[in-house]
Amino acid sequence: MIDGTVLAYIPSPSQGVWHIGDVPIRAYALCIIVGIVVAVWWGSRRWQARGGQPGEVIDVALWAVPFGLIGGRLYHVLTDWDVYFGPNGKGIGGALRIWDGGLGIWGAVALGAVGAWIGARNMGIKLPPFGDALAPAILLAQAIGRVGNYFNQELFGRPTTLPWGLEIFDRTNASGAVSYKLIDGVSTGNVYAIVHPTFLYEAIWNVLIVIALVLIDRYFRIGHGRLFAMYVAGYCIGRFGVELMRDDFATHIFGIRINVFTSAIVFLGAALYVVLAPRGREKGLSMYWPHRAEELAEQGAVGYVPPQMSDDDLDREASDAAATGSTVVAPTSEFEDSDIENREIEDIEFDGNADDAAEPEFEVATSSEELFAADENVDDGVIEPDAEPESVTEPMDNAETGVVEDEELLATELADDEPEAVDAESDTDAGSDTETGSDTEIGSDTETGSDAETGTDAELEPEADAEPEAESVVETEPEPEAEP
Repeated sequence: MIDGTVLAYIPSPSQGVWHIGDVPIRAYALCIIVGIVVAVWWGSRRWQARGGQPGEVIDVALWAVPFGLIGGRLYHVLTDWDVYFGPNGKGIGGALRIWDGGLGIWGAVALGAVGAWIGARNMGIKLPPFGDALAPAILLAQAIGRVGNYFNQELFGRPTTLPWGLEIFDRTNASGAVSYKLIDGVSTGNVYAIVHPTFLYEAIWNVLIVIALVLIDRYFRIGHGRLFAMYVAGYCIGRFGVELMRDDFATHIFGIRINVFTSAIVFLGAALYVVLAPRGREKGLSMYWPHRAEELAEQGAVGYVPPQMSDDDLDREASDAAATGSTVVAPTSEFEDSDIENREIEDIEFDGNADDAAEPEFEVATSSEELFAADENVDDGVIEPDAEPESVTEPMDNAETGVVEDEELLATELADDEPEAVDAESDTDAGSDTETGSDTEIGSDTETGSDAETGTDAELEPEADAEPEAESVVETEPEPEAEP
C-alpha cells in the first residue's frame, strides 16, 4: 500500500534532453531562450510606454544578452572552481559547455549591465531609465529560466516530507553511467531523494516581486534607476532565504554558502541606492543624452513625451491634430486657449497694437462685413471706429438714437413750422427734404440753405474733427407771405 502523502510529491521530468536526429534539444536552453524573448518583448513595450522608440530594446539586447551569458557562466565557474579545475574536474571543455547548466545570476546581471551600458551608450540612451523600464521583464525572465533547473534536476534544497516535496531520480545515459546529475540521461525510476524544490520557491518569489515592481512603478512613478535597484534588492531577499534551504554542493566561506554573502552584500548596496538616488521619473527625451535627444526632436519621432509637457498637453495636441477645417472668430467674452487652438482668424484686420490689451474676447461671426465697415483700432481689447470712416456701407437713421422716425410724422412737424400759406413748389421741396431722415447720414451741424433750394436728397459730409450732436436739424427757408 502506498502512503497518500507520497502521491502528492512533485516528480522530476524523466529527462531534460531530447534528440531530433543528431540534434539535441535541451530544455534548459529552451527556457533561457523563452525568458530572453519575453524580457525583450515586454521590456520593449514598457520602454515605449515611457517615450522610447521601437527597436531600441532589441538593439541593446544584442549587447546585453551575450555579456550576461558570459558573466553568468564566469560566476558559476569561479564559485565552483573545483568542479572544473580541481582533481577529476571537467576541465576547460566542461567550463565552456554552458548548455549543460550552470549560470550564476549575479554574474549575469553584473556583466549584462556592462553590455547594456555599451549598447545604450552607442544609441545615446541613459542606462538608469533603461534599467527601470526592463527591471520587471528581466526578473520574469529569471523566473522562466528557473524551470530549466527543474529539467536538469539541480538547485534543489534539503530533504523534506512536505506534500510538495520534489522527487529526484537516478538517470542513466548511453554509456551506462547512473547518477541523478546526468543531464543528458534518462530516469531509471529509482527515487534518489525527496527534497525542497528551491528553484520553484525562487521562481514564485520572482513573480511576486515582478507584480510588486509593476504596482510601485505605476503608482509612485519610480525613476533614475531606483526601480532597477528595487528589483535587485527584492531578488536578494528571496535568494538569501533559498540559499539557506539548499544542501547541494557549493563553495563555502566560514561554513556559509558563498551566495548567502553575495545576497547580503548586493542587497545593502541596492537598498542604499534606492535611498540616495533622485526622486521622480524620466520620460521621453530626458531618457536620452543631449546629442541623441536633439536628433530625435529634429526628426519629430513619434511616441515621445517631451519632459516639459504634461499628459494633458499631449492629449490636447492629439485631439487638435485630428481636427480639420477652420472657424471664423472675432472678439467676444472670456475664452480658454484650448478653445481656439488650431483655428484660423479670417477677415479681421487690426489697426493698432494689442500687446497691452487685456484678454481678447472672441465670438463667431458670419462675415467680415458684419464686423467692420471701416478700419478699426484695438485699444485695451475694445474695438472703436476711427474718427473718420473711409466709407459708409449703409445710411444711418438718426445716428444718435438709432431710431428710424416715421417719414409722415417728420413731414408733419416740418409743415407746422411753415407759414399758413405756402407756394406749391415749396411744399414739394419741403417734402423731399423730409426724406433726408432716412436717406441721408448727418454727422455734424450743417447749413442746408443750398441743399434746401435744390429740393433733392443730399448726403452731408461730417467735419473731420467734429462730433455728432444729439439731434440733426433740417432748416428750411420760409417763403414770403402772400400780399392781401
